[in-house]
Order: sequence, then C-alpha cells, then structure tokens
Amino acid sequence: MMHRTLLGAACAVLAFAPALPAGAGSLTEQVTPQFAHALPNVPGKSLVSVVVEYGPGAASRPHTHAKSAFIYAYVLSGVVETQVDGEAPRIVRAGESFHEVPGAHHTVSRNASATEPARLLAVFVVDSSESRTLTSPDR
Repeated sequence: MMHRTLLGAACAVLAFAPALPAGAGSLTEQVTPQFAHALPNVPGKSLVSVVVEYGPGAASRPHTHAKSAFIYAYVLSGVVETQVDGEAPRIVRAGESFHEVPGAHHTVSRNASATEPARLLAVFVVDSSESRTLTSPDR
C-alpha cells in the first residue's frame, strides 16, 4: 500500500509536464516517474526518481520542490543549463551532475541546445508526507 501511495506521489509530478513528448516540439519538459519507495532504514523518508526530458530549446518554469527534498540530478544526455537560488547559472553536460538543497528555488532549468534534446535523472530524498508535492511551479 505504501509503495502504491509513493508511486502515485511520483505521478503527481506529471501534473506539471506537457502532453507532448519532449522531442515533439514541446517547449517545456516531460517528466516520467521511474521509482518511488519508502526508505526502510530512515523512517519518514522516501526515495523518488524521475527522468526529465527537454526537447531542443525547451525549459521548465521556475519552481521549488518539497521543502524537505534534497535532489541529486545527473545529466544522461545533452546539455542542461541550471540556476538555483542566487547562484550563477551553470552548464551541465552528459555525465555531470548537480544538487539542490531543501527549499531551493530553481530559477533556470533548460536545455542549453536549440538543436539537440537533453535528458536528466533527478533523485529526491524527501519526507514521505511531502512526496505528493515534489514540484510547485512559480505562479
């Protein structure tokens, strides 16, 4: 039952993803849940992962994640530009990674290429009670 609840929570991320695949002309990201499970040795915490796909020139809206979420992101392919809080923007290439601390404001997350797609794996360690609201876009 807990696993089903967490998988449903990961699917909640899809509420912020477009209906079109990233390579089909969409200018936003496509988010696909990969894994969700409560951590048995860390009561109250869950591990959730998603793959984020960006078509050429696509970007995410500025957003925040669940207040408890520590995020590790690994670029699987392409080149991603990211900016968190007041830090300088960074270019992250396939095989490189970055992280976000709990409560961070992700102001820039986009494909740095206008011609090639990009994909990243995002892994969240989050309070199980917050796993339903992994991402909240700015209004």
